[in-house]
Amino acid sequence: MQTQERRYRSYVGYFRETYGERLQKVVIDAGFTCPNRDGSKGTGGCSFCDNNAFHPSYSTPDKSIIRQLEEGMEFHRNRYRNAARYLAYFQSYSGTYAPLEKLRPLYEEALSHPDVAGIVIGTRPDCVDEEKLDYLSFLSKKHIVIVEYGIESCYDRTLERVNRCHSFADAERAVEMTASKGIVQGAHFIFGLPGETVDEMMHTASIISRLPIHSVKFHQLQIIKGTRMEKEYSEHPEDFVTFSLGEYIDFFAHYLEYLRPDLYIERFAGEVPPRFVNSVPWGAVRNVELLNMLEKRLEELDIRQGDKYVPSV
Repeated sequence: MQTQERRYRSYVGYFRETYGERLQKVVIDAGFTCPNRDGSKGTGGCSFCDNNAFHPSYSTPDKSIIRQLEEGMEFHRNRYRNAARYLAYFQSYSGTYAPLEKLRPLYEEALSHPDVAGIVIGTRPDCVDEEKLDYLSFLSKKHIVIVEYGIESCYDRTLERVNRCHSFADAERAVEMTASKGIVQGAHFIFGLPGETVDEMMHTASIISRLPIHSVKFHQLQIIKGTRMEKEYSEHPEDFVTFSLGEYIDFFAHYLEYLRPDLYIERFAGEVPPRFVNSVPWGAVRNVELLNMLEKRLEELDIRQGDKYVPSV
């Protein structure tokens, strides 16, 4: 159960509550691409994306899955000494974007490591089908299996503008199908994409709450050097809502009021290494500091997740 003191449902305790131990993700790059990169739906990828901005140095596709796991575990043992076992995190690009006959040996190689309790697969909602989900459901009978969908926005005009090349309806179909297979799933969204107002962002809490997902991960938009988004921002800054740190903390505190109370919040803001951005408007603030600021503000405002949530009829 959620601790009495916590004002929102934090993902930090999810694995201890569910599996009785701390589990640490180890990022794997299995050499996937995306349909908006390889020409099947589009080219250039998402306008905000540079995969290297969140890619650890130990994770490169020229190494075997096992080697990446071993190097990642060593990295995390030095950083998080209390991690008991690990989850192989297929994070880079779209982790189901291949035929099942190619996916099966990759996932099973990761699961063969004695310290790996399961897999987390980051992917797009248009890169799954019944066959793949049936296989993941089969794996979930013996291992932890979590699918993490990059949805990014609830608005089709935004998805088109950032070159996602899928619709929100695609996302709804994918999460419904995944839920029907009994697979644990999460979703990722970005606040501050071009053209969206603060009110529109706030409204997504009720939309997201209707999705049959277990967890959600939010990031504020960060403008990465060399991306098409950087060029768009320089040419049309008026199209972007930019939050100061205090504004973002307040925004998210109120956002939580409308969010389904049983949703785990995996992250509410992101960090990008300074070398990938032209400016760091919030300064060198780390995630743990952001969490402390959020909890303090929730206390000041006397807000709890779901205070104003209205279940859909």
